[in-house]
Amino acid sequence: MNDIPVSEEQAWMRALASAGPDLLESGWEKLAVKPDYRLLRPVETGMTLLRGRIGGSGRPFNFGEATLTRAAVELAAGERGYAYLLGRRPREAELAAVFHALLKTPERRAEVEALIVRPALAAREAKEAAERAAVLPTKIDFSTMVRGDG
Repeated sequence: MNDIPVSEEQAWMRALASAGPDLLESGWEKLAVKPDYRLLRPVETGMTLLRGRIGGSGRPFNFGEATLTRAAVELAAGERGYAYLLGRRPREAELAAVFHALLKTPERRAEVEALIVRPALAAREAKEAAERAAVLPTKIDFSTMVRGDG
């Protein structure tokens, strides 16, 4: 198996988790060759504990729970892929796991990056930019406000 930098694999996982059903399905349909794979375990939906920190740096506390779907696959060539997606999304989790395994295959990486990873990251960046633009008009610059003497 290849040694893939953790940061690169994290970027793949982030892109696959945010890709959405339409992008994953269209990517699957556009694959030049569909890979043979098997599920390492049945796709499962369960709960995961969410933890938070006051102010981002305080003591951790249990914030609540969220539904999570996970999938684990193995390609015929031996590469393994995993996916963890919020919500009840078994088909998406299975496809994301297959794409994760394909990304570990050097000869298939460029194809999957073009079909899924780059479009998913671009869509995520566009969504975040739109959210920032929507919030920007409400920004208050406290350093320009005049304090009252009264």
